[in-house]
Amino acid sequence: MPTLFSGDVVVEYSQIYVMSDPTEQLWLEVSFAGQSNGLCGAAWPGVLTLITGSHTGEVEFTVELHDREPPVDRVWEDVVEVSFAPRSPQLALVQSTTEQSWPFELDQVDYRVRYSAVGMQDTPAIDSGSGWDTRPLPDRYLLQFWPGSALPDVVLKQSTSVAAYWHDYARNLPAPSTPASTAKQRYHDIYKALSGVPFPGSAN
Repeated sequence: MPTLFSGDVVVEYSQIYVMSDPTEQLWLEVSFAGQSNGLCGAAWPGVLTLITGSHTGEVEFTVELHDREPPVDRVWEDVVEVSFAPRSPQLALVQSTTEQSWPFELDQVDYRVRYSAVGMQDTPAIDSGSGWDTRPLPDRYLLQFWPGSALPDVVLKQSTSVAAYWHDYARNLPAPSTPASTAKQRYHDIYKALSGVPFPGSAN
């Protein structure tokens, strides 16, 4: 079981991403549209949007690669799974402002991904910036990849009200009317469904 990354990462606005292009602009709603879980957004091709309990600061994060589906360790309080196809073998955990990133590599094959969290409920109620005074932050996360065909996302375990809030958020988003392969149109469709007006510069 190779560990692709293990260490502290910086989260902001309760978010961190897995992406190959850290300059890519991503809208949170598009990451989760059509999903049943609100912790690991995989609706935008080649990107994972990961939600954390802590708003701002450093959290412990581990990324693992497995050759088959691993068992779920009971220590984790909130667990979800999604499918993911990387657009490049060079990936990174990316801070939401793209100021910092933590690289790792994956083969370009289809994966099943499990995102597990513990301590989301124990994070302090903080505003942006004040989290830097809290060391260490109590929540920690595990991201596990293994080869697998595309399947719908699923919530395997829900223990905290923080996770429940984000799952409800995802389930109440408008479902996309276009497949993930037409990512640009999907973005425009969801923008229009949420705002009531077409995306600026789009044809409809």
